[in-house]
Amino acid sequence: MAKESIFIAADDSAMVKQIAAALENMGYVVAGQADRGEVAIQKVEEMRPDLTLMEIRLQGRINGIEAAKRIHDNFGIPVVFVSAHADTLTLKTAILAQAYGLVIQPFEARDLKSNITMALYKHGMERKLRESEERYALAVRAANDGIWDWNLKTNEIYYSARWKEMLGYRENELDSDPNEWFKLIHLEDRKQLQANLVSHLKGLTPHFECEYRIRHSSGEYLWALSRGLAVRDANGIAYRMAGSQSDITARKLAEERLAHDAVHDALTGLPNRVLFLDRLQNRIERTKRNPNDLFAVMFLDLDRFKLVNDSLGHVVGDQLLITVAKRLQKCLRPEDTVSRLSGDEFAILLDVVKDVNDARRVAERIKGQLKTTTTLGAVERSPTASIGIVMFNKDYTTAGELLRDADSAMYYAKAQGGNQHQLFDNAMHISAIELIRLEGELKRAVERKEWLIHYQPIISLASGRLIGAEALIRWMHPIRGLLPPQDFIQAAEDTGLILPIGEYVMRAACAQVKAWREAGHPGFWVSVNISARQFQDKNLVGKVAQILLEMGLPSDALRLEITEGIAVRDREYTIKIMNELNALGVHTSLDDFGTGYSSLSYLKQFPLKVLKIDQSFIQDIHLNRKNETLVTAIISMARSLGLEVVAEGVEKDEQLAFLRSQFCDSVQGYLLSHPLPGTEFTRLLR
Repeated sequence: MAKESIFIAADDSAMVKQIAAALENMGYVVAGQADRGEVAIQKVEEMRPDLTLMEIRLQGRINGIEAAKRIHDNFGIPVVFVSAHADTLTLKTAILAQAYGLVIQPFEARDLKSNITMALYKHGMERKLRESEERYALAVRAANDGIWDWNLKTNEIYYSARWKEMLGYRENELDSDPNEWFKLIHLEDRKQLQANLVSHLKGLTPHFECEYRIRHSSGEYLWALSRGLAVRDANGIAYRMAGSQSDITARKLAEERLAHDAVHDALTGLPNRVLFLDRLQNRIERTKRNPNDLFAVMFLDLDRFKLVNDSLGHVVGDQLLITVAKRLQKCLRPEDTVSRLSGDEFAILLDVVKDVNDARRVAERIKGQLKTTTTLGAVERSPTASIGIVMFNKDYTTAGELLRDADSAMYYAKAQGGNQHQLFDNAMHISAIELIRLEGELKRAVERKEWLIHYQPIISLASGRLIGAEALIRWMHPIRGLLPPQDFIQAAEDTGLILPIGEYVMRAACAQVKAWREAGHPGFWVSVNISARQFQDKNLVGKVAQILLEMGLPSDALRLEITEGIAVRDREYTIKIMNELNALGVHTSLDDFGTGYSSLSYLKQFPLKVLKIDQSFIQDIHLNRKNETLVTAIISMARSLGLEVVAEGVEKDEQLAFLRSQFCDSVQGYLLSHPLPGTEFTRLLR
């Protein structure tokens, strides 16, 4: 440990020698000496000793008193005076000069030692205290907190400038009365603050902490967090308490935002499923206290919303959802709740209804609001919805049960064609259970391969020959018998089982067309429908290539059909997949053309081979001149793009004659043949 250095400032050379000798005997280092005040100041600044011994009546332009003050104030070095006088004036002078001690000449070594030791100790404590205060002040400024210090004996409280500034007050505003603080606290938070303070003062809590709203000078409230700690005497009685106050308004607003977002839909701002179910459960509990209360739950699903998303894109779909949300809110009272559950599904709680007619009137009002024309991108659309209604009764105990049954009623409304409402009855619940059972049976059907493939002939109008077939799946259900695709395909698509089912159909169709080609029909081909999930499968092209390779089948023997909705969902992806299939030699057909947002622009973009006109246009040809004109236009447009045209759903001679007159390439429909099992189709080929 380094020895302390001491500077001697005295003009009596004998005294200097005596002091220097004494210091060296005590183990100190004599840093230097000076006999005039101004010289002492200069040398102390250069040498920076630990302490200065200063003759109180030092000579020079600057005397000892002034030199001592400058050394202490400018360099932070303690000064101990040396004087031959011990009178009252000398003592007062030393005190005013902020001396750390006074040694009276003649002195004993121990007096000098004790003075130096005490001065160095005191100065060291002062330096540590100053550093601690500086650290505290820096920390407070960095934390941007306001400080308060409460003298419990006098009941006076000190508020720092930052504490007042935080609330919009100047430093000379607000007196030291604690009530100045309490009266600014929001009335709803005041009791909690006072209770927390009392608990800590009584020693019941290790520290004081409270969040509260406090009034700004502008009249607005901000959120603050106050923390504090009491100082206690030997008996544990608090006599002082100090702490800080932080502005936590931003944090509180963020927490409120997070709490809001957790139970609200980000797109529409409506309550989400969690909040809706909570409000619905609370409504059930209220009804238990008042059995005469009646309320209703509605489940709403937009009709053909998927078509909007697939054809116009998700941005336009989101625009439609926001519009629908606003229109639903217009139809309801403040006490009712409308929620977006997911996708295009909405739920409504009608808080009080007199009877079912009240609920029906709201449903009609909603239908009226929704059908107002909405511009989506460049397309005008009048949205419609399927609405399920369930009325509360004492058999319901949970929110989930009510929502489930409203959902079942909505599906029943959609099955009837949409744009209507249906009231729930128990038969609908049975239908929902049947759907769950169907999904389970579908899984077993995939495992057991309970599928049959029927083939509908496609005839060339130019030659009258059978040139191809469309493969159509049937389910040989072990109990219900042969089921058409409309009884199970949607469930297969919803569950993802369409992927293994679709692969089975493709393999079976390829095996069958290979057999037909080997039997003497070399140019024959088969067309297989591809679902939305299959088309989005990144391995689709690879699977097609693998099946053709395994079967040893030329690629021109297989065609794949996709609908307009699938094609326009992601145009870049569609073009990529079609190009890859074309490179493989597999042609793509656009199925059901005319039922979606048919557009010449995307027909020009897609590398298609075949355009299939939907049967809804064909069936009314002889009855509706507009349909004739549309079909003629579609055939002409397709021919200009180099596309082959197939007309679906030909059931009458007049339809066939018209299509032949328009030079349609090929046709299929019940007039020519129903879909046939492979063995019957083989006989037809012969």
